[in-house]
Amino acid sequence: MTDLATALETKITRGEARVGTLGLGYVGLPLSVEFASSGLNVLGFDLAAEKVAAVNRGASYIQDVPAARVKELLGAGRLRATGDFAELASCDAVIICVPTPLSKTKDPDLSPVVEATRSIAAHLREGQLVVLESTTYPGTTEELILPMLEERGLKVGQGFFLAFSPERVDPANPRYGTRNTPKIIGGVTPQCTRVATALYGRAIERVIPVSSTRTAEMVKLLENTFRSVNIGLVNEVALMCDRLKVDVWEVIDAAATKPFGFMPFYPGPGLGGHCIPVDPLYLSWKLKTLNYRARFIELAGEINSGMPEYVLTRVTDALNERERSVRGSRVLVLGVAYKRDVNDVRESPALDILRLLESRGARVSYNDPHVPELRMNGETLRSVDLMPAVRESDVVLILTDHSSYRYPEIVEHARLVLDTRNATRGLTSTRILKL
Repeated sequence: MTDLATALETKITRGEARVGTLGLGYVGLPLSVEFASSGLNVLGFDLAAEKVAAVNRGASYIQDVPAARVKELLGAGRLRATGDFAELASCDAVIICVPTPLSKTKDPDLSPVVEATRSIAAHLREGQLVVLESTTYPGTTEELILPMLEERGLKVGQGFFLAFSPERVDPANPRYGTRNTPKIIGGVTPQCTRVATALYGRAIERVIPVSSTRTAEMVKLLENTFRSVNIGLVNEVALMCDRLKVDVWEVIDAAATKPFGFMPFYPGPGLGGHCIPVDPLYLSWKLKTLNYRARFIELAGEINSGMPEYVLTRVTDALNERERSVRGSRVLVLGVAYKRDVNDVRESPALDILRLLESRGARVSYNDPHVPELRMNGETLRSVDLMPAVRESDVVLILTDHSSYRYPEIVEHARLVLDTRNATRGLTSTRILKL
């Protein structure tokens, strides 16, 4: 190892290193808290003044991060937030945790990563470690970030260190959080990998080094492409079962009794969250530049993105059978978050379904105990009182199976329930229709 690498590793081991996290969202704040809890001094950076202010008063806006923990670390002097990027120069390690969305044309939008890297490059000093956690296509770290950081003359592996470590956040997961989810590390050089491994080893229970940044980048995309493709498969099986008049949920439960060679995935109204609907498209886009078509990814995306339209068809057919049209019918949507027991609506299929129902003239309302307000089409929608809305609606549409819902009571008082999540499992009623 170089002397600089040895010095940084020693500083990390002794708990003397300062860590900077760029982006204090779903990835950055939990990671900041874990590094601070490990005894390191952490400085969080964000452009949003309200996030900076919240951290600096000991508050938390992330569901999985208790405010008491933030307050404790703040009081101990191990956690602070700022919007002053000149303070990057004081950090020994800088971790990029900014969003990587898609553009309107479904191409990768790396502008947040580029802006974050520019801020780091402007204050880069000898001996610093830079790690990208934001999900992206293979090659980003070395093709995009590395040249920007080397512009001022420092060389990677000698003057500074660069690695990629994919975030693996699963909001509201009761078993796995930041600390006990294994961490993949891939550096540009062996020295980069070793220093980054030393850093994450302070806060994460298990760290797995891999041979390169490209490998680490591909790991993340494989994980979420695996989920996207298998959800696409089971969504298509649901469409098949509908035509075959077979209960898809019974089929899956029965297949899951096989102790080998099968892993259950479940159908739903579409894909949501930042990762699964987006990440496979990063890989598909990259492969197009190499004259290769990712056929499985494209087909799964086509099936998954078509599920909101299928849900609309099921609502329409169910109302028609009861001699009602969608236009003018009162539809209550239960759950607009993208998954159970979270307040995150990013890429939620519920938003598409709400728009589709409104475009057909339905009188739509929603209830979600985790999302009291929702911005759509320039308007603010508010979660309605549950049981009065259940009684007044022509159809109750379960899109997110929050654990706080009392499904027997909902079914008892609803005129019709269309359940896209099998939330009413075990209930028998002619008022229940399944996906």
